[in-house]
Amino acid sequence: MSDDITARLALPLLQPGQAQKETTHNEALALLDLAVQASVLAVGTNVPPGAPVAGSAWIVGAAPTGGWAGQPQTIAGWTSGGWRFVAPREGMTVWSVADGLYARFGGGAWVLGVLVGSHVAIGGVAVVGARRAAIPAATGGTVIDAQARATINAILGCLRGHGLIEA
Repeated sequence: MSDDITARLALPLLQPGQAQKETTHNEALALLDLAVQASVLAVGTNVPPGAPVAGSAWIVGAAPTGGWAGQPQTIAGWTSGGWRFVAPREGMTVWSVADGLYARFGGGAWVLGVLVGSHVAIGGVAVVGARRAAIPAATGGTVIDAQARATINAILGCLRGHGLIEA
C-alpha cells in the first residue's frame, strides 16, 4: 500500500511540503464525486460516449476501448478534466439509471438487480424471512375437493419453482 493514496478508494493524499496541493485535493474530490452515492447511466458499456456531459458516469464492460481501454469493470466518470476511474471494491453498489436497478460488485463482476439480505421488512414488520421447511402437497381426505387441491398444488409449485420454499 502506497502512502500516497487512501486504502479504500485510492484517493490521492497531500504530502508534506507539496507544491500545488489544490491539484491533489481537487483530484480526490473528483473521485469522491464519482464514488459516493454512485449513479451510472449504464452498466457494461465498452465504448465511451462521443460527447459525455460532466458528471455522467458508466460502469465499464469487460472489453473497453478508446479512452476506457485498460479500465474494465471500473466506474468511468467524465469531468471537466477528462475521464476519471474508480476501481470497484467488493460490495460496492451503484444505481443504474438505464435499468432502474442497483448493480453490486461481488466476486470480480457487477451483478445487476440482485438484492441480498436476510429478510424484508415494511414498516418494521417482516414480510419475507428465512426459508422455512417444505409444505407438503395436498393429498387425500374426504372433505377437500379436487379444485381446491389443484389450486393449492399450483401455488406450492410456483413457490418451489422460485426457490421460496423447499421441494
